[in-house]
Amino acid sequence: MMAMEEKVSMIAVSKKMPLTLLNILLFLYLLAPLIVVVWISFGKAAYPQFPPEAYSLKWYANFFQNEQFIQSLITSVQVAVWTTGFALVIGVPLSVALVHHKFPGSHFLNILSMSPILFPAVIIGIALMIFFGRIHLSHSFASLVFAHVVMALPFAVRLVSTSLYGVGRSIEEASLNLGASRLKTFFFITLPLIKPGIVAGGIFSFFISFDEVTITLFLAGPRTTTLPIRLYTFIEYSSEPTIAAASAFMILVALCIGVPVGWKFLGITKR
Repeated sequence: MMAMEEKVSMIAVSKKMPLTLLNILLFLYLLAPLIVVVWISFGKAAYPQFPPEAYSLKWYANFFQNEQFIQSLITSVQVAVWTTGFALVIGVPLSVALVHHKFPGSHFLNILSMSPILFPAVIIGIALMIFFGRIHLSHSFASLVFAHVVMALPFAVRLVSTSLYGVGRSIEEASLNLGASRLKTFFFITLPLIKPGIVAGGIFSFFISFDEVTITLFLAGPRTTTLPIRLYTFIEYSSEPTIAAASAFMILVALCIGVPVGWKFLGITKR
């Protein structure tokens, strides 16, 4: 009997191995560009070289000593933080309204909230550039935040709505029946239950804003140049691996924010 069980388990493992190997290969394929960029950033040559013949940290030093890069990095973080805040402040109530309430125009509002991901970013960028030009807010910090909120809002709404669909109305109704107001029910019952969706929406909003290039090209000005735009313009006249160092730093920022937050709030475990 034991021999039969061992034989069955070995057959099951052997069947899983091709799928596991395929997953590993796909994972490596997706990570390959990132690995190459990070590897190049440690090269000593004055041009991108893979694999590097010698290694150095001078390109990281160039990046952190460049005032324009640092100022653009600060601008990117500020815009991303404001974008995340506004996307959640608008997205959470909007998700609650769309999921838990049916009212005239709710279907249209749902489609409208998702519309920015249906149109090419170039068209949205041109439209916003014309709009802010007419109201004399071109190349301002406010116009940049507004544009990034437009792009991040669909993801925040969709992720929060997904969490709301998984929360039964019976818990909220029980709270209301026990005498709690709708406001208290929302803050003390609904909000904690949909926290994973809110956190996921915040992470997506932050990185969508932090990495946005196409729309920002139409709206950024001398004082509102984000880091991706700075790198985009820098690479036009220079091929230094400083670009690779800056890209590796952005990858590190994404990992340092995404992994710990996902580990704590989104149920990501070692398994």
